[in-house]
Amino acid sequence: MNDIKLAVLGGEGTGKSESIYNKHLCLEGKQLNLEIYDPCSQPQKAKFSLTSELHWADGFVIVYDISDRSSFAFAKALIYRIRESQTSHCKRALESAVFLVGNKQDLCHVREVGWEEGQKLALDNRCQFCELSAAEHSREVEMMFIRIIKDILTNFKLKEKRRSSGSKSMAKLINNVFGKRRKSV
Repeated sequence: MNDIKLAVLGGEGTGKSESIYNKHLCLEGKQLNLEIYDPCSQPQKAKFSLTSELHWADGFVIVYDISDRSSFAFAKALIYRIRESQTSHCKRALESAVFLVGNKQDLCHVREVGWEEGQKLALDNRCQFCELSAAEHSREVEMMFIRIIKDILTNFKLKEKRRSSGSKSMAKLINNVFGKRRKSV
């Protein structure tokens, strides 16, 4: 069974609340244990470190409110912080899966952040992107979670391939440096 850890991050007022969710599910014939951490972002935590979330999570859902430009700026800072951490730490060979979500699509009449801006931020930072209304479109929320879980599972497979090919490469390197094993006389 695969354990998947997902952090849902975003500024105050984006439609999130502090909770930890655990869910067992079956996706594409695989049993998964999904743990979702949804910390409540407080204004005084605006200068966040994200250290524990960055090391804990296999993927991130970054949420902003399309009717609040400051929440978009906060989401952008979160994405930059996640990507910056991954380029400065060599141990994470693959980037974490990140999904940027513009929430509160039902408030499009007071929109402050255009769809194109969200899409551009996601493309520039190698993230998936969608806009939805969590209050009105539970099926879209479910599909978004399935998409990021699939990305995380793909990353798990790539890490496994790198690990197994890495050990083969090391064996080749040792053979090249020290020569092939010779029978003892």
